[in-house]
Amino acid sequence: MVTARRGKSAPGTDDPRTKGPRVLKKYPNRRLYDTHTSSYITLADVKKMVLEAADFEVRDAKTGEELTRSILLQIILEEEMGGMPMFSTPLLSQIIRFYGHAMQGMMGAYLEKNLQTFTDMQARFAEHSQGAAFNPELWSQFMSGQAPVMQGLMGNYLEQSKNLFLQMQEQFEKAGSLFPGMPGMPGMPGFPPKK
Repeated sequence: MVTARRGKSAPGTDDPRTKGPRVLKKYPNRRLYDTHTSSYITLADVKKMVLEAADFEVRDAKTGEELTRSILLQIILEEEMGGMPMFSTPLLSQIIRFYGHAMQGMMGAYLEKNLQTFTDMQARFAEHSQGAAFNPELWSQFMSGQAPVMQGLMGNYLEQSKNLFLQMQEQFEKAGSLFPGMPGMPGMPGFPPKK
C-alpha cells in the first residue's frame, strides 16, 4: 500500500487531504489517482463520491488542467450506455442544437435550476416519508401507486418551468430592444433560431 509523504508541518495545517476539495489526478494512461487515499481509483469510485456528495476535483497530473467535467461526462456516458438511459435521442438532439447558440448559457442555467428544483422536491418527499428508507425501488412503487397525483404535481412543475422560460425569453427580447445590433439579440440575423 502506498503511503502519503508528510512534511514537517503540524498535522492538519498543510496536509492537502484536509483543505479544499479532494484532488484526483488523471494520468495519461487514463488512470485516476486519489491524493486523499494515496491510491488509484476507478470511475465507479468517482461515481460513488458523487453519490455521497463528496467535494472533489479532477486535475491532469502533468498540466494541472481541470478535468472534472470531462470525468463526470464519462460517468454519464457509461450510465447511458448500460441499463435504462435517462436521455432520449430527441432530448440529446435538442441539447446539441443549443451549442453555439446565443441562448446556450441561458439554457444551461435553466436546466440547472430545474434539476435543482426537482432534487429539492425529491428531498421534501423523502422528509415526508417519515424516516422510511428512501431508495429507487420505493420511488418506483410510490410512482406506480400514485400516478395521477404525481402526474398532477409534475404537470404543475412543468407549467411553472415553462412560465419561467417564457419570462426569461421575454427579458431577453427586452434586452434586444435596449441593445440593437448586438449579435445574438432579437432582430439580428439568425434570431430566432431556425427550426
